[in-house]
Amino acid sequence: MNQSSRQLRYFFSGQNFSDGVRITVAILLPAVLLGQLGHFAEGLSISTGALCVSITDTPGPAAHRRNGMLAALVVVGLTSLLTSVAALNIWALALEIGGLAFGLTMLLVWGARAGAVGTAGLLNAVLLLAHPPALAAALPHAGLLLLGGLWYVGLGLLAYQVRPYRPAQQALGECIHALAGFLALKARFYETRTDLDDDYRQLVAQQVVVNEKQEAVRDLVFRTRQIVNETTSTGRRLVLTFVETVDLYERITVGYYDYAAVREAFDRSGVLAEVARLIRHVATELDHLGVAIQANHAYRGTGPALSAEWERLQVRISALEAELPGQTRVLKKILVNLRDIIRRVGNIRRYFDEALTAAAPAASRAAEHTRFVAHQEIEARTFAQNLTMNSAVFRHAVRMTVACLVAFGVAETLWQGQHNYWILMTVTIMLKPGFSLTRQRNTERIVGTLAGGALGGAVLWAVPWMEARFAILVVFMVVAYSFQRTKYAVTVVFLTAYLLIMFRFLGLSYLGVAQERIVDTLIGCAIALGVGGLLFPRWESDQLSDYMAAALRANLAYLRQLADRLAGRPLPPHEYRLLRKDVYVSGANLAAAFQRMLTEPKSKQHRPEQTHEFVVLNHILSSNIAALTGTLREAAPAVPPFPPESRRALTSAVAALGKSLVRMAPAAEAPNVELLPAEPVAPAVADDKSLLEQLTFLQKVSTDIGKVTEVLARPAA
Repeated sequence: MNQSSRQLRYFFSGQNFSDGVRITVAILLPAVLLGQLGHFAEGLSISTGALCVSITDTPGPAAHRRNGMLAALVVVGLTSLLTSVAALNIWALALEIGGLAFGLTMLLVWGARAGAVGTAGLLNAVLLLAHPPALAAALPHAGLLLLGGLWYVGLGLLAYQVRPYRPAQQALGECIHALAGFLALKARFYETRTDLDDDYRQLVAQQVVVNEKQEAVRDLVFRTRQIVNETTSTGRRLVLTFVETVDLYERITVGYYDYAAVREAFDRSGVLAEVARLIRHVATELDHLGVAIQANHAYRGTGPALSAEWERLQVRISALEAELPGQTRVLKKILVNLRDIIRRVGNIRRYFDEALTAAAPAASRAAEHTRFVAHQEIEARTFAQNLTMNSAVFRHAVRMTVACLVAFGVAETLWQGQHNYWILMTVTIMLKPGFSLTRQRNTERIVGTLAGGALGGAVLWAVPWMEARFAILVVFMVVAYSFQRTKYAVTVVFLTAYLLIMFRFLGLSYLGVAQERIVDTLIGCAIALGVGGLLFPRWESDQLSDYMAAALRANLAYLRQLADRLAGRPLPPHEYRLLRKDVYVSGANLAAAFQRMLTEPKSKQHRPEQTHEFVVLNHILSSNIAALTGTLREAAPAVPPFPPESRRALTSAVAALGKSLVRMAPAAEAPNVELLPAEPVAPAVADDKSLLEQLTFLQKVSTDIGKVTEVLARPAA
């Protein structure tokens, strides 16, 4: 199976496509069926209710999805009644729009799912502006919306009851797919013609994707009681396989070397090309495993072929040792790391060995697993605590309120089109908490609307048959809703196209609808971009110091656990995994913030070159700590020696990171530099020189981070 085929299988077996089909069925079926019976208006109201509730149906545990959808039902019903009453007076309607914009946006203080509930209510209020029901019809109309919402909730819960493990399998498959992409990027470091700076940029960008996918699986698997309690073979396999993927990610990240020196030393030998080829083959094998798990199909794999290829590489490096005696040490380290990666990929392949996992211990570790997921309580005081300009959510709510009032005023006074509510709808969708995302979404919205208008016009011109147009409309709907969480530009293209086809079914002029859609989009995007950029905008450069401080704290804790291991006090496995998770999450958050900063105006970017250097050095530091920790874990229970030179190097590294943390977060308390004394145990026979070299390198990287933070901490000129 080639890469294109795998990509198609990932798409059609993934959660996004499943959700796209479900949303399409939930929206289309009521309107079509009731339309055939002569009640199209009622069917459209039911479909609207299903559309609004679907916004809250984001990936996650079934209980969280259910609660989010039920909360959306309540909000949709209330906003429907409130808008129907407020529509009697233009000033009351403006007041209601402003109040809803502020109040519903503030729901973000309780997390993304609560924010989606607010978006559902705001979208429902905006859609009602097209044809506000008469006061006498307000209650029946709200009932139809609730019926549509209940229809969608029932459809979603039915799918979960029929196949309860599918969301977890799909999320795990996507996680492995992202991990395979990360491993494939590692092969580029051994291709001598690539630019190392560009390789690092791509690697840290993929690190963000891997972290997002791991967090999605962690949240889904460890919060689902049926899975985390390991009562079934499938549940055990999901938990064991996910833990194995995290360990594999660690093994991939620890493979850091001085790639410039490696290239210079072995470029002419040709061995680096063989290393890169083997890494790509392992990545391909991992990708096959991911799509098989996601599609829930058996896969035997090509483990023996990878082992044979590894053995050939071992022979090649051994032969090179005869030509370059004493110079192939780094190649042997790479070889050992690749062997461990291949072994762990084989462990993931055991997901399909049901007999093996069925024999695994069934003792519940739910309490331990839940420590790996964040918990957020819905407390009323949280709302009140965020009613301050220091709160990013509050500032965003104020921006949303102003933008919605401006859009409402423009729609009611300056541009009174047949669908002028599209201006307000565009603003509510386009305005995001961060300016970089707002600008990106606006660009995608404008380009997608123009492209979608052209696509819809081409279909209406080239396909005169109504049945064929309807089939194309269904396909466009599925595509639009399948990509709404991943590629917004694709969603806009097909959403615009299917809306134009739908309005043609309703007897409206294509050109008129297309022109109004484009104009309304341009006006709405201009309002969102203007308010987002002028009204106390949130620049990523202002937040980067917080992300850097978080990364430094995580690496400091990670480094201290290494010192404890060297002193003879190893951590329990789950405690180590918690520290490792903090390192990965903080590093990914930092890399994502840096990427967002690069999309902002040049004048708002704070020392991007030094920031990039910090991101790379942070990645190198955590990779080397993980590498040395892994070596010590394999040497357990014996403890390697901790000579004075090694202790001084480690103490210096801790001190350098502590100073960097104080620079990035002046309010932070300076960490204690003193390391605990070693336990009185008999040291194991170890390579003292190798240990000292690795700890000296950690000291050097920590010092380099200190130099970069000195520059970053200086105020902008």
